[in-house]
Amino acid sequence: MSAEALPALQRRISRVLMASQIVSGLGVPISIALAPVLATEISGTEELSGLASSAAVAGTALVSLPLAALMTARGRRPGLVLGYLTGALGGVLVVVAAMAESFPLLLLGMALFGAASSANLQARFAAADLAEPDHRARAISTVVWASTLGAVLGPNLSAPASRSFDGTSIPGTAGPFVWAAGIFVLAAVVVGVLLRPDPLLTARALAGPAGQTAAARSLKAAFAAVKASPRARLALVTIAVSHTTMVSIMVMTPLDLGHHGAGLELIGLVISIHIAGMFAFSPVMGWLADRLGRLSVIGLSAGLFSLAALLAGTAGPRHGQTTAGLFLLGLGWSAGMVSGSALLTDSVPQAARAGVQGLSDLTMNTAAGVGGTAAGLVVAQAGYGWLNAIGAALLVPMAGLALFTARRSASE
Repeated sequence: MSAEALPALQRRISRVLMASQIVSGLGVPISIALAPVLATEISGTEELSGLASSAAVAGTALVSLPLAALMTARGRRPGLVLGYLTGALGGVLVVVAAMAESFPLLLLGMALFGAASSANLQARFAAADLAEPDHRARAISTVVWASTLGAVLGPNLSAPASRSFDGTSIPGTAGPFVWAAGIFVLAAVVVGVLLRPDPLLTARALAGPAGQTAAARSLKAAFAAVKASPRARLALVTIAVSHTTMVSIMVMTPLDLGHHGAGLELIGLVISIHIAGMFAFSPVMGWLADRLGRLSVIGLSAGLFSLAALLAGTAGPRHGQTTAGLFLLGLGWSAGMVSGSALLTDSVPQAARAGVQGLSDLTMNTAAGVGGTAAGLVVAQAGYGWLNAIGAALLVPMAGLALFTARRSASE
């Protein structure tokens, strides 16, 4: 492929990935909000309501490495298609579980449903496969930005999706999962038909014969690549800490707002503003990461998170202050996710990238799952303010490692 043809191909690949993100981005939020309600209906107790969402998070984490292994061997397209189709199968199983009132089948369905989230996450790395090094962060941020539409519209479609099955044997709370399954199938078709040529295989071919052996592309090589690169380790820490801090504080904010007299409308508005902070400004973060450097934006992420924790943790009944804190929490996540993802791609050999990226998503989702579970215990025992303080404390190793890496780079 000529150098002149590469930018046009990169733009087309980005458009296809954005289209798949807009479509698939509707699938998760349209149904995930009703997962605890459905779990309560099937199990008969609120004590098990959180297990449905936890199963989805666990599924997202567990599927990350198998999808990465498939992408490493066969390219981005088969991995993304399999992720979306697995998510669709999970949605169908959730509906069957609701009709059969089977709680174990519900958990299995939710775990498979999480595979679609894993595909969504790994799509951001596909955008960077053919991007020039000084445009990688912007390429990643564009795909992240495309998730905004689904994240905003998805929850608002839950009610009509539920009502669409009135008068049928499908419970209303399971209706959105039918819609989600169809949405994921559509996303799989978009990727399977239009993501050609495969960006990862094309990038690998352009890189030449180096690293083309199966050993160079194995998951073992991915672990070795991270071990050998301090910048890759910083990127992994940044992605994991950013996601864990965001999830831990965000999931407990509605509860704290309710304790201080906020109604459902205000809670929904605060979360919507938080989501806007996460996705809508990601192109800005990508531009900053390319212009100022990955380490500078990681430092910006730590600063945004710290200010967010201070505002949210001390807000009490001041709902405007909580809203500002949650908006900054979203911005901190965006800065950390975009800069960390770009730094990770920069820091490992091309042959090992898909495996390293899968390892990143496994680490990120596992840490966030633990953090989200622990957040409830912290709030119950110590309060929402202490949760924010602990979230801020998680930033210390990330900021320290970033400072150490920056000083080491300056001295070389």
